Amino acid sequence: MVAEQYLPVMYLSVIALALGAFFTLVGILLGPSRDTAVKRTPFESGMPSEGSEFRRYGVRFYMVALTFLIFDVEIVFFYPWAVRFRELGFYGFWAMALFFVILVVGLVYDWKKGALEWE
Repeated sequence: MVAEQYLPVMYLSVIALALGAFFTLVGILLGPSRDTAVKRTPFESGMPSEGSEFRRYGVRFYMVALTFLIFDVEIVFFYPWAVRFRELGFYGFWAMALFFVILVVGLVYDWKKGALEWE
């Protein structure tokens, strides 16, 4: 039966969940639980924070971050294409060429809109 093939996966999942629950429970029961003012103080990188913790960032920061993320993730598609380039033939080449042109058009659009300017 097909279900018997999945029994080891089910056993492993049950053991993993049980161990996770066990260690969480042990940590809650045996760990220190004193709440102090120092523990409630926000910090970053081990240093006390300066100023307000609710500082607003400009929209430019998010625009640059999203542009970087989009182009960074899309570049990941080039690696498998390069590995299978010969097997894909001309169809694969032209499909990736179209993909690349769309990326360049998006980058030029962002550039012209000033989304890449950091002030």
